[in-house]
Amino acid sequence: MKVMTTFGTATTANSVTREAQELVRQENLEISQGLKRQDPGLIDSLILRYQHRLLRYLLYLTSNREQAEDLFQEVWMRVLLRGSQFNGKARFDTWLFTVARNLVIDLRRKRTMSSLDEMFEASGNDDKPSGIEIAADALSPFDQCANGEDRDRVTAALLKMEPLYREVLVLRFHEDLSLDEIATVTKAPLSTVKSRLYRGLASMKPKLAASSRQEA
Repeated sequence: MKVMTTFGTATTANSVTREAQELVRQENLEISQGLKRQDPGLIDSLILRYQHRLLRYLLYLTSNREQAEDLFQEVWMRVLLRGSQFNGKARFDTWLFTVARNLVIDLRRKRTMSSLDEMFEASGNDDKPSGIEIAADALSPFDQCANGEDRDRVTAALLKMEPLYREVLVLRFHEDLSLDEIATVTKAPLSTVKSRLYRGLASMKPKLAASSRQEA
């Protein structure tokens, strides 16, 4: 009897998962069609829905609020002008973060920097990580399992981390992207994403421990 009950529960769970996946697929297709039509109402709703997540990602990536806000505007202009490139086969937020990251790389190239790390190091004294406030419209997966004090410590630790590691951690734990989706955004092999995630988590531990000792 227990076996039958377990089987029935698993079947129900799989059915719910498939239904959720189908809803996401339909939503992505509708977004794709709306972007091809350059539907202004759709653009407005997408900005409203993703503005905080996008700005947060850009802040973490650049460590510079002014740059992040300028890039934020450029990202949505790119979405408006090149939205037809989104085919709806992937999640919209994955495509949106890819667009944002490409613009950050374009900015880096214009400034003749050879890496995201150099862009981070080039931030002025007024743009130090500790002075940045990360906006959020809703609780991220990370927020849901950390209280306010812990969240502040982790945010501070993230902003002191090497950008390539920080980006993967933010996409995984703040934005809840899968490893495959992160590989799509960063254009890195899955093995590289896993390595950056592992090293990022490893480098975060001593930073959190140091923060805890300072507050003790």
